[in-house]
Amino acid sequence: MAAPFTYRDDTALSRLFERERANGTAAWFSLPGGATLFETGDRADQIYLVHAGKLGAFRIEEGQDPTFVGVIRPGEPAGEMAMIGGTPHSGRVVALRDSEVLALSAEDFFEAADQDPDVMLEIARLMLARARQSSSRGTTGDPTVFGFVAAEKGPKIRGLVARIARAVAEMGRSVTLVGSEAAHAPTEWFSNVEADHEYVLYVAEAGEVAWRAVVGRQVDRLFRVGRGDRPPPAKPVDYAIDALMTYRLVDLLLIQPAHIDRPRGAEAWMAATGAARLFHMRVDNRADADRLARLLTGRSVGLVLSGGGARAYAHIGALRALREAQVPIDFVGGASMGAIIAASLAMGWDEAELERRIRAAFVDTSPLDDIAIPLIAMTHGRKVNHRLEQHFDDVEIPDLWLPFFCISSNLTAGGYQLHQRGLVRQALRASIALPGVMPPSILAGEVLVDGAVMKNFPADIMRSMQRGPVVGVDVTRGRSITAQDITVPPLLKWILSGEWRKGPPIVALLMRAATLSTNREVVAAREATDLLVLPDVDHIDIRDWKAFESGADAGYLATHKVLDGLKRPVTELRRAKA
Repeated sequence: MAAPFTYRDDTALSRLFERERANGTAAWFSLPGGATLFETGDRADQIYLVHAGKLGAFRIEEGQDPTFVGVIRPGEPAGEMAMIGGTPHSGRVVALRDSEVLALSAEDFFEAADQDPDVMLEIARLMLARARQSSSRGTTGDPTVFGFVAAEKGPKIRGLVARIARAVAEMGRSVTLVGSEAAHAPTEWFSNVEADHEYVLYVAEAGEVAWRAVVGRQVDRLFRVGRGDRPPPAKPVDYAIDALMTYRLVDLLLIQPAHIDRPRGAEAWMAATGAARLFHMRVDNRADADRLARLLTGRSVGLVLSGGGARAYAHIGALRALREAQVPIDFVGGASMGAIIAASLAMGWDEAELERRIRAAFVDTSPLDDIAIPLIAMTHGRKVNHRLEQHFDDVEIPDLWLPFFCISSNLTAGGYQLHQRGLVRQALRASIALPGVMPPSILAGEVLVDGAVMKNFPADIMRSMQRGPVVGVDVTRGRSITAQDITVPPLLKWILSGEWRKGPPIVALLMRAATLSTNREVVAAREATDLLVLPDVDHIDIRDWKAFESGADAGYLATHKVLDGLKRPVTELRRAKA
């Protein structure tokens, strides 16, 4: 028997469905967690209203994994745009948990809506909002209900999750923490709790077997919580419904000891749990709790840094300005030299250490003066290999303090390669292997070259990884190659002046060609950012590894200028834009 309506918002649409259900026109049914309501391309001859539970909307594109668009909450419709437009459904809608749904045929809906103009006005407003969100690759609703489940026996995790909840509350958000005391609550109870709070955090300890299963069916996104100082269990308990795993809505949170220099062994945890994303949280570390709170509330800041040879020194100045303005950085990524700076930040190096290492690797001596007979490339690449090993050792990407990615170009597959696993130095070596300047990198039999060839400013990748604001620093928009740049100098003068250490003019030509973006790519990248910094680096030769101060100053000034023009904190930019 269908449950009575308990919507907290008295909207025209909910009144219509309540009236039509009383008349016997609207059909009520239960949709188990993981079940599909409708598929991309299905005929749109009904409109649906969520009564209890939650649905997830996914964008399906050929050759790509489904993209999570957002959630559809109780009191909200599904399928209205396609039904009114008379077109097939453009996405897939799946029950994220056990849900109760009402369905009304298109014919009955239009007949009933004729009697209540407020219904069509309400639908029109909703369709306009969703159309705007879709065109900006936005969301129909952010996740607001999260589960935290212990992945192994050990110390209880409720206290750690409570710290995250307190950090959310200190942002001025309404949040509640629910444990196994709610194990036998009816579906309506969960819906009411979620209606009363902006965010709900469910937590299940290792021994709470039945409650773990409830949590897995009740949340928008799930965190498996493990201990970073221990190896993962041989067979992690599977407590998430298929929809969460299939659509990569399960993350991993590793609790780390308070005073370790960096995590270790996270790669094994990622392999064992199949998590989509990984986060580290140190015991009694307030900054880590705040970072998780920003993640849950859509305020995490993703920083994307472009390639650009020596012009990428501007990223150093941009970081300095962001730190002075106390802008948090929660995700980092980039291509080519931008990837090197991003990885340095993810390593946890402070400003002084980061600058010291960049100077040692690139400024003190040129990384590209081991000139080779140009059979494959102008240089051997040995100096670069040595410096990457010297500074990044055998650190694996999951063992970085911040979620990190970089891009290389896969000449074997003919597309860009996304690096989120494996050794940091190997990923960076591939990302900076400028064709003709350095030998390609070979990983798993694939031939990889500089990420700038395919995607020099991967802001769209960052946008797909997290739901907070994206800050981008792009140094590729400077002056292009001129006739003067490719003038061949007298050989003796070139050698005696030391200019040979930059490489011959063909190096500049190759580097600029590899990092040159089309206007279409630039526009797309700008659309994916909420804050875009374009340092003035026209005066810097792309091979001038001595131009550290000049490049850093350009990045610092440009970033300060952009930050000074903001009317709200960076963490709020995406929400304001939406």
